[in-house]
Formats: sequence, structure tokens, C-alpha cells
Amino acid sequence: WKLVASGFDRPLDIQNAGDGSGRLFVVEQAGRIRILQNDALLEAPFLDISGRVDSGGNEQGLLGLAFHPDFESNGFFYVNYTEAGGNTVIARFTASGNNADPTSELRLLEVNQPFPNHNGGGLAFGPDGYLYIALGDGGSGGDPQGNGQNLNTLLGKILRINVNGGDPYAVPSDNPFGSEVFHYGLRNPWRFSFDSLTGDLWIGDVGQEQWEEIDFLPAGTSG
Repeated sequence: WKLVASGFDRPLDIQNAGDGSGRLFVVEQAGRIRILQNDALLEAPFLDISGRVDSGGNEQGLLGLAFHPDFESNGFFYVNYTEAGGNTVIARFTASGNNADPTSELRLLEVNQPFPNHNGGGLAFGPDGYLYIALGDGGSGGDPQGNGQNLNTLLGKILRINVNGGDPYAVPSDNPFGSEVFHYGLRNPWRFSFDSLTGDLWIGDVGQEQWEEIDFLPAGTSG
């Protein structure tokens, strides 16, 4: 094995921007995104919003990152974080070069979190160009509020939104429930990924005590 870089503070995600630059972007839980370029860690962070992020709990912090499919031309990227007080924020920022403007934040969603765990955190653009957002069931243990099966809450779900329509986004007309909700019945979908070759969706849903769950949805599966 080869050590590529070190010196990170609680790294939990790594993404590329799809812009041909070869840069890798490492998400630190405390609220920073760092850049790896040519196997070197740049000293200046790409984004630092640590003053807005509540990372006091093991499952809170800056949790997810996704770059707009047209990032190379528009500079847009999206983050999933828990703010002071513990609620989830899905926000867009704008970048130029190796620097993102922390004052460019556009909040798309704010979701109340009743407990400090099960925040989910994953973000990804699907093959359809829509932004998918993973939210846990709100926390505690055993889903005491029944959020995973409740279609009237965004908790315990994977959401699907159109960031290119509406203000600040639009709900796709083919979402199955007339809301942002696309998949439901989840506990804590900490990470998910679209297969780059097939478009299949894989969801890593954190289990309770002994078991973890992996959900597989073939490409073209409706919500």
C-alpha cells in the first residue's frame, strides 16, 4: 500500500469534481473540505464553514459533498451538514479554482433533527441529473417517532430534487409521492452510490447493534 496524504481532521468522504482537473476533495467532519492535487495536500482549504457546523456528536458535522454535473462551467457544489442546534442543512456553494466562497451559501433545505444521531449524510447526482439526499430517521434507537415509514416527514428517506428548476429547487414530476421523497423506510442511509456503468443504486443503511443493511435498486427503478 502507499500513503498518499496525511494530516486530516476526521475525514469521512472523498469526491472528485468531474472537471478533468484530477483533484480530489476530502471532507472533514468539523466543517472543512481539503484538496488533494497531484498527491499533495494543499494547505488552504477549499471550503471552511466550521463556524456554522455542529460536529460535537459522533454522527454530526459536515457529512456529504456532491458536485453539480456542470461544475466546470457553473462552479456549483452541494453539501450536507448539521448546523448549530443539530438540524440538517442542504446547501449550495460556488467555487472558482481552488477556492469556494463561504458567503455564497444558498440553503435548499433545512430539516429538524429530533436527536443528535442518524443524520444520514450522503449526497449524489443520479444519472438523471437530479440531486439525491440521504436523511436518517431522526435518531435515538428503534425509530421511536416512526419516521422511516411516515411519508409526511423527510426523515428516514432518500430525497430527489431538481436543482436546475424552481427557487431554490423543484420537485420532479415523477417523484412517487408528490414531495421530495423518493425512497422511504430507511434507518440511517449514511452512504449511497450510483454505479457509474449501469446506473444501479446501492444504499448503505446503518443497522442497530448486530446487523447492517445494503439496499440495491436496479437502474430505472421508480421511487
